[in-house]
Amino acid sequence: MGFGIRTLWAIVVIVVAAIVVFMTSGPAPAIITLVGGIAAALVASEGVPHKDEEQASPEDGRGPLSPLLEEALDAIVEPVLLIEKGQVVLANRSARALLGAHIVGEDARIAIRHPAAADRLLAQGGVTEPGQPISLVGLGSLEQRWEMRVADTTGGQRIVHLIDQTAHDAAERMRVDFVANASHELRTPLASILGFIETLGDEAGDDPEIRARFLKVMFDEARRMQRLVEDLISLSRIEADKYRQPAQPVDLVDLVEDVHEEFLDSGSPRAADIVCDLGEDLPPVVGDRAQLSQMLHNLIGNAMKYGRADTPVRVTLEQDDIKLRLTVADQGEGIAANHLPRLTERFYRVDSGRSRSIGGTGLGLAIVKHIVERHRGRLEIASEVGVGTTISVRLPIAKTAAKGVSEDAVTKAQ
Repeated sequence: MGFGIRTLWAIVVIVVAAIVVFMTSGPAPAIITLVGGIAAALVASEGVPHKDEEQASPEDGRGPLSPLLEEALDAIVEPVLLIEKGQVVLANRSARALLGAHIVGEDARIAIRHPAAADRLLAQGGVTEPGQPISLVGLGSLEQRWEMRVADTTGGQRIVHLIDQTAHDAAERMRVDFVANASHELRTPLASILGFIETLGDEAGDDPEIRARFLKVMFDEARRMQRLVEDLISLSRIEADKYRQPAQPVDLVDLVEDVHEEFLDSGSPRAADIVCDLGEDLPPVVGDRAQLSQMLHNLIGNAMKYGRADTPVRVTLEQDDIKLRLTVADQGEGIAANHLPRLTERFYRVDSGRSRSIGGTGLGLAIVKHIVERHRGRLEIASEVGVGTTISVRLPIAKTAAKGVSEDAVTKAQ
C-alpha cells in the first residue's frame, strides 16, 4: 500500500481546505469536505505500489480499502458510507449500527430506502450538491429524523453523511408550541380586559355595581397575566442555570417549615389542611434555597388546588439511602394514567377549564421538573382516579453529610 509522503501532504491540504470551508460555509460542508477528501486521498493511494511489493489486481479492478480509511471513518460518531458504482463498499461503525452490518456490499438504494435518497445516490458523477441536504424519516425508528448529505470524490466514489436531526427537530417543535401556547395564554386575558374597558367606556361605566364587577374581573385577568409572565421568567432563569449544579447545603426540614408558615399566613382556607411529617436529624441537601422553595410552593399549592376540600395535604420528608425523599400527596379526583407522562410539559393541562378557573398557568410542574433536574434529583408522579395524586422528589444529600452516613453504616456493620 502506497500510504507515503504524497498522501500525507494531500491530507494536510484537505484539512486546510476543510478549515476554509468551515469559516465560509459552516460545519456541515466542512465535514463533508474533510471526510470526502481524506477518503479520496486514501483510496487513491491504494493504486500506488510499494517498491518491495506487487500491486494487487482483484477481479473488479479495485484494490483493497485502506485499514486507515476504515479506522478514520469509524472514529466519526455520525453514520458515514462510501459508495462506489452504486454499491456500499464501506460503512463506519455508526452506519452499521443504524442500518445493519449487512449493508456493506449491498446496493445503496437497499441500504437507504428512500425515494429522494435513491435519486441522489444514483445521480451522475459530479452533479451532487453538498449544500442541498435531504431529510429522511424512518431510519432506525419512526421518530428519528436524519439529514443526508452527499459529496463526490475525485476517484469516483460517493461519500454519504447522515446527520441526526431528531433532537433539533424536537427542540424546534417545542419552541413553536411554546410560543403558540404562551401567545394564546396571554391573548385570552388581554382580550377580556380590552372588552371590559370598551364596555366601561360606554354607559355601563356609569353604574357603580357593574363598574365594580367589571373592574374585579379585569384585575383578576391582569393578575393571571402577571403570574404567567412571572412563571415564564422563572422557567427561563432555571433553564439558564440548568448545567450549573448548586453547591450550597440546604436544610430541607427548615425550608418545609418556612413554606408551611407562609401558606398559613396567606389566609388560604386550605392551608389548615397541610400536614407535615418530617423526619428527625435529616442531613442537608445540595441545592439552591430559592428554587427549592419555589418547588415546594408549586407542589403544595397544586395539592391544595386539586385536592378535595377538608382533606389533608400530606408533606413527608424522609431519608432514602444517600438521598432525601420529599413526598406531597393529596386526596382529590386523581389523574388518568395516560396523562401522567405529559404532566411536566409546558402548558399541558388535564382539564384546561378547571385549571384556569383556579388560577393555574400550566407551568407549575414544568418548573418543578427543571428545578429537580438542575439539582440532579428524580421526580416521580403517581395518581389514581378518585383517590388522589402523590408526587415524590428525591434529592442528593450534601457530600459531607453523605460521607458521615456512609461511615456510620460501616461502623454499624462491623
